[in-house]
Amino acid sequence: MTTLYIDADACPVKAEAERVATRLRLPMVLVCNGGLRPSPNPFVSLVIVPEGPDVADQWIASHCGPGDVVVTSDIPLADRCLKAGAQVVQSNGEVLTLANIGGRLATRDLMQDIRAADPFHQGKGGGFSKADRAMFLQSLDRVMAAARRVSPQAGE
Repeated sequence: MTTLYIDADACPVKAEAERVATRLRLPMVLVCNGGLRPSPNPFVSLVIVPEGPDVADQWIASHCGPGDVVVTSDIPLADRCLKAGAQVVQSNGEVLTLANIGGRLATRDLMQDIRAADPFHQGKGGGFSKADRAMFLQSLDRVMAAARRVSPQAGE
Protein backbone atom coordinates (compact mmCIF):
# COMPACT_ATOMS: atom_id res chain seq x y z
CA MET A 1 0.00 0.00 0.00
CA THR A 2 1.17 3.50 -0.78
CA THR A 3 2.37 5.44 2.25
CA LEU A 4 2.91 9.18 2.36
CA TYR A 5 6.02 10.13 4.37
CA ILE A 6 6.46 13.72 5.50
CA ASP A 7 9.83 15.18 6.51
CA ALA A 8 7.88 17.13 9.10
CA ASP A 9 10.31 19.31 11.06
CA ALA A 10 10.07 22.32 8.74
CA CYS A 11 7.29 21.25 6.38
CA PRO A 12 4.78 24.05 5.70
CA VAL A 13 2.23 21.77 4.00
CA LYS A 14 1.49 19.11 6.63
CA ALA A 15 -2.21 20.02 6.80
CA GLU A 16 -2.58 19.91 3.02
CA ALA A 17 -0.84 16.53 2.84
CA GLU A 18 -3.10 15.21 5.59
CA ARG A 19 -6.20 16.24 3.63
CA VAL A 20 -4.94 14.36 0.56
CA ALA A 21 -4.03 11.23 2.56
CA THR A 22 -7.43 11.26 4.27
CA ARG A 23 -9.32 11.72 1.02
CA LEU A 24 -7.40 8.82 -0.53
CA ARG A 25 -7.65 6.78 2.70
CA LEU A 26 -3.90 6.15 2.71
CA PRO A 27 -1.48 6.15 5.64
CA MET A 28 0.60 9.25 6.27
CA VAL A 29 3.67 9.23 8.51
CA LEU A 30 5.02 12.46 9.99
CA VAL A 31 8.69 12.03 10.91
CA CYS A 32 10.35 14.62 13.14
CA ASN A 33 12.71 15.25 16.05
CA GLY A 34 9.82 16.31 18.27
CA GLY A 35 7.67 19.34 18.84
CA LEU A 36 4.63 18.06 16.92
CA ARG A 37 1.42 16.89 18.49
CA PRO A 38 -0.02 13.58 17.33
CA SER A 39 -2.97 13.96 14.97
CA PRO A 40 -6.31 12.47 15.98
CA ASN A 41 -6.70 11.42 12.33
CA PRO A 42 -6.57 7.59 12.11
CA PHE A 43 -4.66 7.80 8.81
CA VAL A 44 -1.84 9.86 10.34
CA SER A 45 0.93 8.52 12.56
CA LEU A 46 3.79 10.39 14.18
CA VAL A 47 7.33 9.04 14.43
CA ILE A 48 9.63 11.00 16.72
CA VAL A 49 13.27 10.14 16.14
CA PRO A 50 16.19 10.96 18.46
CA GLU A 51 17.95 14.29 18.12
CA GLY A 52 20.92 14.28 15.78
CA PRO A 53 21.98 15.26 12.31
CA ASP A 54 19.85 13.63 9.62
CA VAL A 55 18.23 11.07 11.96
CA ALA A 56 14.75 11.79 10.55
CA ASP A 57 16.16 11.63 7.02
CA GLN A 58 17.75 8.25 7.71
CA TRP A 59 14.47 6.91 9.10
CA ILE A 60 12.47 8.05 6.08
CA ALA A 61 15.04 6.78 3.56
CA SER A 62 15.14 3.36 5.24
CA HIS A 63 11.34 2.96 5.32
CA CYS A 64 10.20 4.30 1.94
CA GLY A 65 10.17 2.29 -1.24
CA PRO A 66 8.36 1.68 -4.52
CA GLY A 67 4.81 3.01 -4.46
CA ASP A 68 5.50 5.44 -1.61
CA VAL A 69 5.58 9.23 -1.76
CA VAL A 70 7.89 11.45 0.28
CA VAL A 71 7.36 15.17 0.91
CA THR A 72 10.66 16.90 1.63
CA SER A 73 12.69 19.95 0.70
CA ASP A 74 15.92 18.18 1.67
CA ILE A 75 17.70 17.42 -1.61
CA PRO A 76 20.05 14.66 -0.32
CA LEU A 77 17.08 12.94 1.33
CA ALA A 78 15.10 13.25 -1.90
CA ASP A 79 17.98 11.59 -3.76
CA ARG A 80 18.03 8.66 -1.34
CA CYS A 81 14.25 8.22 -1.53
CA LEU A 82 14.25 8.30 -5.32
CA LYS A 83 16.97 5.65 -5.38
CA ALA A 84 14.80 3.53 -3.03
CA GLY A 85 11.99 3.72 -5.59
CA ALA A 86 9.76 6.31 -3.89
CA GLN A 87 8.39 9.42 -5.56
CA VAL A 88 9.28 12.83 -4.13
CA VAL A 89 7.41 16.13 -3.98
CA GLN A 90 8.82 19.31 -2.50
CA SER A 91 6.59 21.58 -0.41
CA ASN A 92 6.51 24.10 -3.28
CA GLY A 93 5.00 21.43 -5.55
CA GLU A 94 8.13 20.63 -7.53
CA VAL A 95 8.33 16.94 -8.34
CA LEU A 96 11.83 15.52 -8.09
CA THR A 97 12.80 12.57 -10.28
CA LEU A 98 15.89 10.54 -11.05
CA ALA A 99 16.18 12.68 -14.20
CA ASN A 100 16.34 16.04 -12.38
CA ILE A 101 17.83 15.25 -8.97
CA GLY A 102 21.45 15.37 -10.20
CA GLY A 103 21.11 19.01 -11.24
CA ARG A 104 19.40 19.86 -7.98
CA LEU A 105 22.22 18.23 -5.99
CA ALA A 106 24.82 20.17 -8.00
CA THR A 107 22.98 23.46 -7.46
CA ARG A 108 22.68 22.74 -3.73
CA ASP A 109 26.41 22.05 -3.48
CA LEU A 110 27.26 25.19 -5.45
CA MET A 111 25.07 27.37 -3.23
CA GLN A 112 26.62 25.80 -0.15
CA ASP A 113 30.08 26.72 -1.48
CA ILE A 114 28.95 30.29 -2.24
CA ARG A 115 27.52 30.73 1.26
CA ALA A 116 30.72 29.33 2.78
CA ALA A 117 32.87 31.75 0.75
CA ASP A 118 30.66 34.78 1.47
CA PRO A 119 28.89 34.62 4.84
CA PHE A 120 26.96 37.78 3.94
CA HIS A 121 25.42 36.20 0.84
CA GLN A 122 21.67 36.24 1.32
CA GLY A 123 19.31 33.89 -0.43
CA LYS A 124 16.33 35.28 -2.30
CA GLY A 125 13.73 32.99 -0.77
CA GLY A 126 10.29 34.53 -0.50
CA GLY A 127 7.37 33.69 1.71
CA PHE A 128 5.16 30.67 1.22
CA SER A 129 2.06 31.77 -0.70
CA LYS A 130 -1.41 30.41 -1.43
CA ALA A 131 -0.19 29.73 -4.96
CA ASP A 132 2.64 27.58 -3.54
CA ARG A 133 0.09 25.58 -1.51
CA ALA A 134 -2.13 25.14 -4.57
CA MET A 135 0.84 23.97 -6.67
CA PHE A 136 1.78 21.51 -3.91
CA LEU A 137 -1.74 20.07 -3.77
CA GLN A 138 -1.89 19.62 -7.55
CA SER A 139 1.51 17.92 -7.63
CA LEU A 140 0.77 15.70 -4.63
CA ASP A 141 -2.54 14.53 -6.14
CA ARG A 142 -0.80 13.68 -9.43
CA VAL A 143 2.13 11.90 -7.75
CA MET A 144 -0.09 9.98 -5.31
CA ALA A 145 -2.21 8.70 -8.21
CA ALA A 146 0.93 7.53 -10.03
CA ALA A 147 2.35 5.96 -6.86
CA ARG A 148 -0.81 4.00 -6.24
CA ARG A 149 -0.49 2.51 -9.74
CA VAL A 150 3.04 1.22 -9.00
CA SER A 151 2.52 0.26 -5.35
CA PRO A 152 3.52 -3.37 -4.77
CA GLN A 153 0.09 -4.07 -3.21
CA ALA A 154 -2.04 -1.92 -5.52
CA GLY A 155 -5.19 -3.79 -6.39
CA GLU A 156 -5.19 -5.92 -3.24
